[in-house]
Amino acid sequence: MKYKLLVLDIDGTLTNEKKEITGHTKHTILRMQKAGVKVVLASGRPTYGVVPTAKELELERYGGFILSYNGGRIVDCSTGKTIYEKTIPHKAISGIYSQVRGLDVALMTYEGDTIITENPRDAYVDKESFINKMKVKGVGNFLEYVTFPVVKCLVAADGGYLATVEEKLKGYFGSQLSIYRSEPYFLEIMPKDIDKASSLERLRLLLGLEREGIAACGDGLNDISMIQYAGLGIAMANAQEAVKKVCDFVTKSNEEEGVAYAIDRFILS
Repeated sequence: MKYKLLVLDIDGTLTNEKKEITGHTKHTILRMQKAGVKVVLASGRPTYGVVPTAKELELERYGGFILSYNGGRIVDCSTGKTIYEKTIPHKAISGIYSQVRGLDVALMTYEGDTIITENPRDAYVDKESFINKMKVKGVGNFLEYVTFPVVKCLVAADGGYLATVEEKLKGYFGSQLSIYRSEPYFLEIMPKDIDKASSLERLRLLLGLEREGIAACGDGLNDISMIQYAGLGIAMANAQEAVKKVCDFVTKSNEEEGVAYAIDRFILS
């Protein structure tokens, strides 16, 4: 079998609009794993928000992996252990806070099963909470509360406005942090040199695989790097146009079980 590893984004790729994996898609992925192909769930979600999907797809049984926080943490599902993690320097957290304070945005990070923010009633905080099935804790001062290691911060606002915030943060930090959007309304702030491709490279070397043996499928702007990196890069029909421009193949949409279609066509055929 040519492909040994299938890397899947979750939201807008593996799951439909209801944030569910259809029965046919799940069955197809289980068949593929039984045939010896490992699955990697690569998501901007925190680890807590990815684990239920990993359990549903039985990644523990078949030796799969989680790349959470856009690759800021890599977890071996067969052992439950973190095999790689990179955090944002606390000085940079202070810089992020100073740059967005007073702006019409919601700043978030994660502590265990909880989203930490000064804006607990913000609509985009609600959205992040729903996606990850996480509680929300409102704090009086984000910077004073967040004294623990942080793998990712998330800034959320309407897309047009967020573009100006993104420009401001990139201008302030330069190459000190990785800053990019996963959705028009979500701006991901990661440690330097962290994206899905860089962590996939670490995992590939650990597993002793060639890039040509990796297939990757996604829909969002934060999936571009891994789609370009993989031997076979697949974009969903519902993907951002920038994703479609760099892929090798456009599959069906997430509402049409595009992941299952791509597996049948390229891996199980």
